[in-house]
Amino acid sequence: MPVGENLTGPRASFDVAEAATLLLDDRGIVRNWTKDAERVLGHQAADVLGTCVATLLAPDDAARMPDLAQRCRKDAGWAGVLKAVRCDGRKATLGVRVVPMPDSAGRPCWLVLAVDMTGSPGWAMGRSFPERMLAQSAIGMAVVDTDLRYVWSNAALERFGGGPRAARLGRRLGEIQPGLNAKVIEEQMRRVLDTGETVADYEHIGRPRSDPDRERAHSMSFTRLEDDAGNALGVFYTVVDITDRYRSRHRLALLDRASATIGRSLDVLQTAQDLADVAVPDLADCVAVDLLDTVFSGAEPCPLRLDATDTVVLRRAGQRSVREAAPEEVVEIGHPASYHRGSPPIRALESGTSWRVERLDPLAVEWATDIPRGRAALFRELGLHSAMVVPICARGATLGVTTFYRRESPAAFDEDDVRLAEEFVARAAVCIDNARRYTRERDAALALQRSLLPHGLPEQVAVEVASCYRPADELTGVGGDWFDVIPLSGARVALVVGDVIGHGIDAAATMGRLRTAVQTLADLDLRPDELLAHLDDLVGRSSREDDEDTAAADAHGVGASCLYVVYDPVTRQCSMASANHPAPAVVATDGTVDFPDLPRGPALGVGGLPFESVAFTLDEGSVLALYTDGLLAGDGPKSASSEGGRERLRRAMEAQGGSLEGLCNTVVGDLAPAHPCDDVALLLARTRSLGDDRVASWELTNDPAQVAGAREVTLRQLSAWGLDELAFTTELVVSELVTNAIRYASGPIRVRLIHENTLICEVADASSTSPHLRHPRTTDEGGRGLFLISQFTRRWGTRYTPEGKVIWAEQLLTPNGSEPLAAFGDLV
Repeated sequence: MPVGENLTGPRASFDVAEAATLLLDDRGIVRNWTKDAERVLGHQAADVLGTCVATLLAPDDAARMPDLAQRCRKDAGWAGVLKAVRCDGRKATLGVRVVPMPDSAGRPCWLVLAVDMTGSPGWAMGRSFPERMLAQSAIGMAVVDTDLRYVWSNAALERFGGGPRAARLGRRLGEIQPGLNAKVIEEQMRRVLDTGETVADYEHIGRPRSDPDRERAHSMSFTRLEDDAGNALGVFYTVVDITDRYRSRHRLALLDRASATIGRSLDVLQTAQDLADVAVPDLADCVAVDLLDTVFSGAEPCPLRLDATDTVVLRRAGQRSVREAAPEEVVEIGHPASYHRGSPPIRALESGTSWRVERLDPLAVEWATDIPRGRAALFRELGLHSAMVVPICARGATLGVTTFYRRESPAAFDEDDVRLAEEFVARAAVCIDNARRYTRERDAALALQRSLLPHGLPEQVAVEVASCYRPADELTGVGGDWFDVIPLSGARVALVVGDVIGHGIDAAATMGRLRTAVQTLADLDLRPDELLAHLDDLVGRSSREDDEDTAAADAHGVGASCLYVVYDPVTRQCSMASANHPAPAVVATDGTVDFPDLPRGPALGVGGLPFESVAFTLDEGSVLALYTDGLLAGDGPKSASSEGGRERLRRAMEAQGGSLEGLCNTVVGDLAPAHPCDDVALLLARTRSLGDDRVASWELTNDPAQVAGAREVTLRQLSAWGLDELAFTTELVVSELVTNAIRYASGPIRVRLIHENTLICEVADASSTSPHLRHPRTTDEGGRGLFLISQFTRRWGTRYTPEGKVIWAEQLLTPNGSEPLAAFGDLV
C-alpha cells in the first residue's frame, strides 16, 4: 500500500518510527537484519542473513517476488502490503515500502521498511462499503438467480435501457431487452452455472432499448456466485459499452479488406465491382458504382459539361445488394446510367464532395432516369431510407460516383460512415485510375503488337502452317513474343519464333525491331547460325549505345531468345539454330513426338559461345511445333525447358489429330490458361516435299557453247510441265545466268528448275563473287543481263553455299505476256 494512504482505524498511516528495517541486495538476499525486524517477525539475525527474503513470505506473496523485483527496478521503489511468516509459523500482515540505497561500492541495494498491520480494524470493511462501491460503479452490474431472474442491479445498468432497477427484479433479460439476442447471453450464464468457469470479455452486438435504431457493442463478464458449501446461488455479471472501440475495429477491418480486395485486377469493371462487394453488407445494403464513359476506354477524364439536356449519362461499372433479386439495381453493368442534372450523384460529380441524407423522402422518385421498360419507382417501393454519394477522385480528376443506400439496417448514415466510405473509395479511385491508365497502355501495346505480328501467313508450298497467339493477362501486360513464316529462295521456307524480355509497349516495339531484322537477314539466305550471329551483333551494338541505362538496354532486346528454322521441300532437309530458345517438338508421321538435340546458344546481345546449327531430314507429313515458354508455363512459373513442360506438350501433341488449325487451338487450350502470366505463341508447320517430277537439274561445263544447250533443255522441260507461255522469259533468264557463270565464274555449273506455285530458275557455280545490277547507257554494248532479269521476273537474288553461290530468279506461273515483250522492245 503506498505510503501515506489512509486506512480506517487507529493505525491509518505508515508509521516510520515503528517500522522494521532490513537491507537486501539486488538479488533479494538479506544483508542486514535489525532489532526491529526481530521484534516484528521474531527471526534472529543469524537465521536470516544470507537467505532470500522470499523465504520469509507466505507462499502466494513469495511467488510474486520476481514481478515485484522488476517493478522496483522500473519504478525505483514500491509500496504495498505483503503477508509474512513469523518464526512461530503465524502469518503477519505487513505494510511495506522499498526504496533504493546503493552500498559504498555503488552496487544496487534496497532498503525495506515494514510495519505490522495485523489485526488493524482498517482492513475489516463492513457490508455497506462494497454495496456503495458496486452501486456507484460506472460499470453496469447485476446478479441473477439460478432461474436467470434479476435479484440485484446497480444504477449504471439503467443506462443500457430496460427500465429502473426495481422494474427488473424477478424478470429475465429477454423480457426487459427485446432488442437483444437474450438467448445467446443466457446460454453463457447457464454455462457458468454448470461449470463454475468465469467467462470474461464476451462481446455481444445488439440494439438495446436505450438506442433501438443502432447496433451497439457490449463487453460482458459472468461469474458464478456460491454459498459456503459451494452450491450455485446465481450469476454476477458486468457489462461495458464498447461501441466506439467495436466500430473502430470494424472500420479498420473493412479498410483492411478493401486494401486486400480492391486493386487485384487491372480491369476497370472488376475494380469497380470489388468496390461494391467490399461495402455490402458491412457499410451499406446496396451500392452502385458509376463511371464516366471515357474511363472505360482509358482516355483522360474530361471535365463534366452540362449542356441544355436534363440528364447526364454515366456508365454502370459495379453494383451489389444484400437481396438476391436486387430490385433496386435498375441498370445492368456496362450499360448507361442516366441521372437528372440536379440529382445528388451529379451534384457530387460536379463538386467533387460527398453528399449525405439521413432520411430519404419515401415519396421521391429514384434518381436514375431512362430506365429500361419505363420504370420510375419510389424510394418507399424500393425500401431505401438513407443514402450517401461519394465521388471517385484520383490525381485531381473525378472519375465517377459511388452511391450507398441502406434498407435492411434501420440506422441512418452518419458522418463517421461518410468518412469511412470516403477513405476506401479514395483507395479504390487510385486503383480504378491505374486500371484506366493500364487499359490505355495495354490497348496501345496490343495495337502495336497486332500491327507488328503477321496478319496473314504468306503463300508457299514447303509447309502447311497454323498459328495461335494468346497475349498475357492484364496484370502481367502485353509481352514481346513473336513468330514468322518467311519464304526463301529455292522453294525453301524459314520458320521463326522469339521472345523479348519484359512486357508493355517497349517489349512490343523491340519485338517489331527484331522481327524486321530477322526478315532482312533472311533475304541474305544465311545459314541459321550465321543469321543469329548477325542478329546478336545487331542487338549488342544497339545496347552498347545505351549501356549506361539498363532499361534502355533491355528495350533493345538484350536477353531476347530466338529460334530460326529453315526447311527445304526439295531435299526435305531441316536446319535450325537457337539463341537461348527451347528446341521445337517434332511429331513424326507415326504420331510419336520428339525434341531434337539442339544446342541452346546464348541469348541475343549477351555474348558468349558461338551459335551452332543442326540439320536432319524430315519425312513428308512431319509436324514442327515452335513455341514460346509461356505455352509450357501453365498456371505457374515453371521454365519452358523443364521436363514437366515438355512432357505436357508431348502428351498434348500425341493425343490430338485432325486439322493442323484444330491441333494448334487444342494444344494452346489444353496447356495455356485463359489468362496466362506470359504471352503464348505456337507455330505448327506440316512438311511437304517436291517430287522429282517438279524438279529438273543438269550440269554444264565451263564452255560458251553450253548456253544454247541449256536453252534447249529448258524449253523441253517447260513444255513437259505445260508452261510454254513462260518459254520466252525463262529462255532469257537461263541464257543470261549461264552466260555470266561461264564468263565470270569457275568450276562446274549446275542449272535447276523448280515448279511450285512459281517457276524458279537457279544457276550455281563455284565462285563467291556476287553479281551487281547495273543501269547501262544506251551506248553500252553489255551489262543489261541482270537488268532484264529484274524487269521480267517477280524477284531474283543470290545465296551462298559452301561450294560457291547460286543466282536464282522467280516467275509467276500466269504472267501477262504482253508487258514483258513490250518492255523488251523498248530496251532494244
